[in-house]
Amino acid sequence: MSVAAIVIGRNEGARLIACLDALEGVAPVIYVDSGSTDGSVTAAQTRGARVVSLDMQLPFTAARARNAGLAHLPQDAGLVQFLDGDCVMQAGWLDAAMTHLAAHPETAVVCGRRREMHPEASIYNALIDAEWDTPVGQARACGGDALMRVDALRAVGGYRDDLIAGEEPELCVRLRQAGWKIWRLEAEMTAHDAQITRFSQWWRRSMRAGHAFAEGAALHGGAPERHWVRETQRALLWGAALPLVLIVAALLISPWVLLIYPLQVLRLSPRGTPMWAFFTVLGKIPEALGALWYYWRRLRGGQIRLIEYK
Repeated sequence: MSVAAIVIGRNEGARLIACLDALEGVAPVIYVDSGSTDGSVTAAQTRGARVVSLDMQLPFTAARARNAGLAHLPQDAGLVQFLDGDCVMQAGWLDAAMTHLAAHPETAVVCGRRREMHPEASIYNALIDAEWDTPVGQARACGGDALMRVDALRAVGGYRDDLIAGEEPELCVRLRQAGWKIWRLEAEMTAHDAQITRFSQWWRRSMRAGHAFAEGAALHGGAPERHWVRETQRALLWGAALPLVLIVAALLISPWVLLIYPLQVLRLSPRGTPMWAFFTVLGKIPEALGALWYYWRRLRGGQIRLIEYK
């Protein structure tokens, strides 16, 4: 079965070139550009990619970019590898993924291990690398990099254009509801260059996650799916409700009540590292802000606006 690739990006520079060079032998390669000003379009064309330029008068989402690439695939396309422009596909990945799909016709999506190129560059990069180390086997969702069956994608209507984050897990909900399976393989899939070196970047990325949790729960939070309901509840409890209660309690009763957060860090530390536990607890605050921003936007009927962190 033939494999195509859809790459999305904006101003990725050398990272995009490395991404496209690693796709040698894959055809067609469709690059969806969202308003780059750094020569990305020319670089993609030089490497033989078909370039699709998004209409930037409309609100940008990665979901809309992926759908634009999907619309330009040949009608007889069998499989498509989705990639972000800051990722490099690893040697041997496609063979492993295609072998799995050939042996499991009920599987629509396969993903592997996505690694951060420079986890040593910052604590934030290291946290992201750990975040992507998900269990091997049948999964509930994939990330932005994955090999998918085109007919399954088209049958469920592709991605939701209006999601600013969490578009892959939401797609996987609909695929699973249609009877398809999602699998995470042991194989190395892609190397990613996050370049998150500042606290403010990590904070906004966590806000985006909270927005995705709340919107995902609003779309598929009912039984039996309960998509991202617990994640949303935890964010709102630990990031919004509990801080307000504890501040009042500290003023009226005792400041010792604030120790609940250090104690939570200690409780979580055995599951990873103390640093991971600290940022997991702290991250509930921006996640709650992202969830509340989603509710506010939904109430006001505001326009979709991406929460960017790079």
